[in-house]
This record gives sequence, C-alpha cells and structure tokens, in this order.
Amino acid sequence: MTPLQTLGERGLIQRIQQNTPAPKQPSTLRGIGDDAAVFTLNDQIIGLLTTDLLIEGIHFDLTYVPLRHLGFKAVAVNVSDIAAMNGLPTQLTVGLGLSSRFTVEAVDELYAGIQAACEAYNVDLVGGDTTTSRSGLVIAISVVGQVAQNKITYRNTAKPNDVICVTGDLGAAYLGLQLLEREKQEYLANPDMQPALSEERAYLIGRQLRPDARTDMVHELRDLDVLPTAMIDLSDGLASDLLHLCTQSGTGAVIFDENIPIDDQTYLAAEEFKISPLTAALNGGEDYELLFTVPPQMFEKLKNHSRITAIGYMTNTPDQIMLATKAGQQTPIQAQGWSQ
Repeated sequence: MTPLQTLGERGLIQRIQQNTPAPKQPSTLRGIGDDAAVFTLNDQIIGLLTTDLLIEGIHFDLTYVPLRHLGFKAVAVNVSDIAAMNGLPTQLTVGLGLSSRFTVEAVDELYAGIQAACEAYNVDLVGGDTTTSRSGLVIAISVVGQVAQNKITYRNTAKPNDVICVTGDLGAAYLGLQLLEREKQEYLANPDMQPALSEERAYLIGRQLRPDARTDMVHELRDLDVLPTAMIDLSDGLASDLLHLCTQSGTGAVIFDENIPIDDQTYLAAEEFKISPLTAALNGGEDYELLFTVPPQMFEKLKNHSRITAIGYMTNTPDQIMLATKAGQQTPIQAQGWSQ
C-alpha cells in the first residue's frame, strides 16, 4: 500500500483528476484542476463552484483563533477561489462537524463571522449540514459564483512575455502566524501571562486571522477594461502558485526579488524571527492575493495602480521559475508551498 504522504496534497489531487472520468453533462465545462469548477448557466453567464475544508489542529488552532474570525476566514478563502477565476460569488453552503465541547453560543459566534463575510462579499447563505465530530471542529464551505463567458480567467492560458502581476503585499500572513504561535508557546509555559502583541503587529495578525478575498480587484480590473490571460489566488505561497500557472500554461517565469511587494511590518517581524522576508513572501502562503498575467501592452493600464505590482514576466522555458537579483544573477526558485 502507498502512504498518502508520498504524494502530498497536490499529488493526490492529480491522481484523483487522472482517475476521474470525463464529464458526462454538457453543461460541465471544466472540473478538477483550476481554482473552481466551471459550468454553463446560459449563453452569457458561466457558473463557478469551489469547496474548501478546514480542520481543527490542521488548518487552525482555537487557542488563538477567535471563532468569529474563523467563520469569516472560512468564507473568504472560498470567495478568493471565485475571484481567481475573475468571477464574483453569489451563494454558499456550510457544513459543520462539531464535537461535544462546543456550546450553542460558540456556534452562534462562528456563524456571526460567516454572516459578516456574506455581507462583505454580497453572498447568500443558502444551506448546509451539521454533524457530530470526534476530532474537534470541521468546516466545509462551498461557494457558487458567476462570470461572463468572455471574462473568465483560467490558470492554463498565460503566454511567454506576459507581465506577472500581484495584488497587495506578500508574507504578512505567515509572520502573523509566527507571532501567534510564539504567544501560544509562552502561554503554555506560563498560563498567567498576558498577551504581548502590540498594536504595531495588528496588520500581521489580521492578515492571518481575517484575510480578505480580493473581489475588489475583480471589479477594478473590469473598470480598467483589463482581462488577465491567467490568474490564481495566492494560498500556498508565491513560488508554489506561480509554478502552478507555469506548469498548466506550459511556460516558465522570471521574477525580480526587489519587485516583490512586502510590507514594512513584515520586514520588521521577519528580522525579529530571523526569517528572510523574501522567503516568507515566496513560501509563507495564506496571503489570498491575486497573481495574474497580462500582455505587455495591457499592463500600461495598470502600471500606476497603487495596489498592483509587476514582479516579472513569463518565458518560453516550461516549469523554470527564476529569481533575478538586482545584480543580474538568476537562481531557480524552490516551490515549497503547503501539503495540508
């Protein structure tokens, strides 16, 4: 028998995809392999469907994650997948596995976060399921979205010489996680201690506990009449997710270390933890920003945008992702990513 860890999450998904029969329904346009499944709604509108599973002890730690924040994040990470297809969310369902230690008030708090996210992203909560869990809290959310047929964006359609762009800044969520984990260890050593998280760390903590899906950028790209050639959301880290774009598009990439957007608070926290801020940006994950490509002539519409940064370009050397330094040296990027 083959242990699952020999494949990892991505390898297991590829195996399932290879063993899945071709779609039988004519309305199914695309199944496994992108940020969301794609199906026909009508002649103009395409439907999108994504599902994400969060398990206590694997994806979150209730020692320091408030239930209200967790509810919001559970929705946001799914909405981010819809945004990565250049779509907007419309409905969602929630599945919960609850152990006996959870109270009615705790469930109310979790749903308060879910409802806050529904309000923020203009999504209707339309159903779901609940069951008993023997291993803590399990959250499974499915989100349906829509996009015009001529606006949908996939992972496998980037072209050589396309400009690689990223929204926001990277690495902050990973440093936020390091701060929370440090506080947890200090609390376990001394339960009488008070949290020592300063207000200056609020941005990093917020990026970890309550990330925002970039539906705002979907609207802004449409307003600028910019249609990405390919797009993915940054859940596993810049290096890993850029590799997905390159692998599926049959391209390579060169990105410039000095162009990767990193917030000042991320630099300060990285120095404190003796972590390279560039490593946090490349491999930290959970940023939920959008990574996308556009033709060089289309980038002219984006070059002055304050929250979009050009970090490199696609090449015709498949699967080769190179990091270029200011000195002109190029080294291959190792896509560490996540396997959970």
